[in-house]
Formats: sequence, C-alpha cells, structure tokens
Amino acid sequence: MKPTFTQSLAQDTTGTPAGVRTAAWKASLLGAALLLGGCFTAGPDYQAPATPHPAAWSAPVAPDLAPPANGSAQTNALERWWTVFDDPILTNLIARAQAGNQDLRQAQARVLQARAEWAIARGDRLPAIDANGSAARTRASRQSGSGKAANQFANSLDASWELDFFGGKSRAIEAADATWQAAQEDLHDTLVTLCAEVALNYVNLRAYQTRLSITESNLASQVETYDIARWRCEARLATQLDVEQARLTLEQTRATIPTLRTSLDQTGHQIATLLGLEPGALQALLAEHCPIPAASREIALRMPVDVIRQRPDVRRTERKLAAQTAEIGVAAAKRYPSFTLSGSIGLEALEARNLYTAAARTANGAAAAAWTLFDNGKIRQNIAEQTALRDEALGLYQATILTALQDVEDALVAYANERTRRRALAAAAEAARNAFVLARDKYTSGLIDFSTLQTAQQSLLTAQDSQAAGEADVTGDLIRLYKALGGGWTSLPPETAPADGKP
Repeated sequence: MKPTFTQSLAQDTTGTPAGVRTAAWKASLLGAALLLGGCFTAGPDYQAPATPHPAAWSAPVAPDLAPPANGSAQTNALERWWTVFDDPILTNLIARAQAGNQDLRQAQARVLQARAEWAIARGDRLPAIDANGSAARTRASRQSGSGKAANQFANSLDASWELDFFGGKSRAIEAADATWQAAQEDLHDTLVTLCAEVALNYVNLRAYQTRLSITESNLASQVETYDIARWRCEARLATQLDVEQARLTLEQTRATIPTLRTSLDQTGHQIATLLGLEPGALQALLAEHCPIPAASREIALRMPVDVIRQRPDVRRTERKLAAQTAEIGVAAAKRYPSFTLSGSIGLEALEARNLYTAAARTANGAAAAAWTLFDNGKIRQNIAEQTALRDEALGLYQATILTALQDVEDALVAYANERTRRRALAAAAEAARNAFVLARDKYTSGLIDFSTLQTAQQSLLTAQDSQAAGEADVTGDLIRLYKALGGGWTSLPPETAPADGKP
C-alpha cells in the first residue's frame, strides 16, 4: 500500500501572474530539496577493514632476496620482473601475450561493462527528459455523435526527476563505482597470472630442450659403449650378455626422446595459445635451443609482509566488500519516502498550421511522494540479506589475505630449498660424470664387468636430467614468488578515466 500526494503545478486561481507563480514554485521546491537533502544517507558508511598480519615472514629468505645490508631503499621493481632474466625472447613473448591473450581481452571487456553500469547508475540520479510528437485523425459515429472528422497535432517535452533525499541513488553509484574498481583489479589479476604462466611455460620449454640435448648426448655415448661391448665380444673378451645389456640401455634411452619431444611441442603450443595465436605459430621463434633462464643479477627485493596488499586479488575482494556495503544503503533507502518532480511543456492544435503558434502552448507540472507503509517485512529482510552478503564479502576478503600470505610463504620456502637442492644436484651430476669416465676406462681395460659400466652410464643420464630439471625448478619457484607478490599487474597502460576523474 503506497499512499501518494500529487499537486498540479498548472492550476492556480489566486490571480498571481504566471511568472511570479513559477518563481515561487521553483523557490519552494529548491528549499524543500535542500532541507530534506540534508537528512542523512541510508546505510553504513564503508570503512576498509583492518588486516592484521605477522611482523615478518616465517619462511627462510634466500640470500639474493634479502634487503641490502646498508638498508638501501633500492629494490628490484615488481612491475617488469621478467627482465631480471635478461632473455629478449621471454620479454617479447610476455609483451605479445599482453596484446593478444583472449582471457585478458575478456577481463578488459568486463571492465568496460562495469564502467557502463557505473555511468547508468550515475545517470539515474539526474532528471530524465523525453520528446514526443503525435498526429491523429478521428471520426465520430453518426449514430452516437456528430459524425464529423477531427485532427489533433501535438509536440511535447516531458521531464521527471526522482529526488535522492535519503541517499539510495548515491549508494547505488557508490556500489557501481566499487564494482568497476573490482573489475579493474580482476583485469590486473588476470595479467599477473598471464605473465607468470607465459614465463613458467617458457622455462619448461627450455628445460625440455636441455633435457632432450642431454638425452641425445647420452644416447651417442651409449652407442659408443654398445660398439665397445660388441667389439670386445667379437674379440672374445666379453660375452653376448654384455652386448645385450648395452643394447638394453641404449634402447631405453632412445625411447625417452619421443616423450621429451612431445612435451616440448605441447609446451610450445601452450605458449602460442597464451599469446592468442594458433598452436604452431611460434615454432620458428622457439626452435633454437637456448639455456634455461636464470636471474642474471642480484635480486634485492624488500619484502615487508604488507606487500600482499598490492596483490590484485586482495584489492579486488576489498572493492567487492565496499560495493556490498553500499548495497545495504540501497536497500535501507527504500524504508523512506520517495519524492518525484515531473512536468511537461508542449504544443497542441487541431490544425497543423496552428501547432507552432502562441495559442497552442501547453504546460503542466506535478510533485509526488510515495511511501511504503506495509510490505510484510520485505524491505527489512532485504536489508538483512544485503548485510549477510556484506559479512560474506568480509570473510572472503580475510580469507584472501590468508591465502596471499600462504602463497608468499610457500614460494619463499620452495625457492630457498630448491636452491640448496640445485647445488646438490650439480655436485651429483659432476660425480656421475667422473664415475662414468672411470668406469668406461676400466671396462675398456678389462678391469671391471659391464654391469658396473651400465650402472654408471644410467646414473649419469639420471643425474644430468635431474640437474636440468632442478635448474628449471629454481627459476620456476622465483617466478611463482613474483606472482605471489602480485608482480606484473602494473605492466598494462592505465585504463582511461572518465571526465570527472573517477577511477
């Protein structure tokens, strides 16, 4: 039940001149708007929640990640973290991904959509004006009327304006603004993930190339060993068993090459897809064998715990919390009356030639109020629903903070420990190489049996392959650390801001 009050502005029998009456109405409406507009804005005002966090990371920090001993504020920029690898191909791939990735284009479209919704919400606060025109011809019945035909021509401008006395529309604009900002942060989050995924796949591709080269090199060595075993068998210095064991090792190594080539090609296809290209588009660019990227200079990252605030997913959930807080005000404003001003000016005439004369002018205006007195608790329950959604958004924000902390801690642990593991793998590969050389010489001299040489040869391949994989893991863990810190989100040009400077 909505009781309404409407008073026509077009009717006045006091004899006051029209200009004076119009000015009086304008003054009274302006005064009422100022008086009521100063009431309050419904719903709670948003305050960013406190985000308590530990004073320092609990995970060990690798020496090349520690702040400089002199406390210098110079740090490695997170904006373009991939440049620490000094790999022009990687830099080129990331730039092309930023220009062509389809997920990034979808995120950019969502930003434009949110911006348009913000503009719609802002426009809803202003008056709406419609232009109308009509021409009609009617003929009365001869049985019930004169039977004559009549024309009517009309043009008019109609305006209506719902006054935002209790801030419902202001809260709607606030919610749309925060939603727009959340969409921008979603774009940034997509960018962070994209840069990391391109880099990780590129590192994997170089690792497969390195492992393939190691396998092919070991295969050539095993062919030589097979030939030695065959020659020794022909000279009756060894048995056919040695030959078959050498052939077994040779064919097992040969069987791993197709698997590595498959993984290599599939990784190249994945990189092309990330760049928005057909799968085979990068074959020429990536065909040349290059080493696994490694940081070419000291990485001096100052990493206070509150660095996680720059992560786009943290900022996105905070903006969603702000938007949902404003939605409470939108719902709460419906508890109060709504006030609408409407009016129309136009021309009406029975003949077209008289339509644009002074006598054809028409005007009317009205003020209306509506107030929901009973709705069986719908408004109250809607406020309760929006409040619960705000609490849910707060929980999501706090959970995102915890996830961000865990991501960085995990990346720090992995990077520090993988560096230690890499040193051990390098030492193991060197020992395996020395053991193989010694075993081959002793076997050729007839001092050991073939099984010892076979074990040394297999161990060499395993150790070298593990070393290559370890190099890739160190670089991959560093990339994951940059991703956990939100690195790369500012590498796109800023979105165009609207004329009033809104974000």
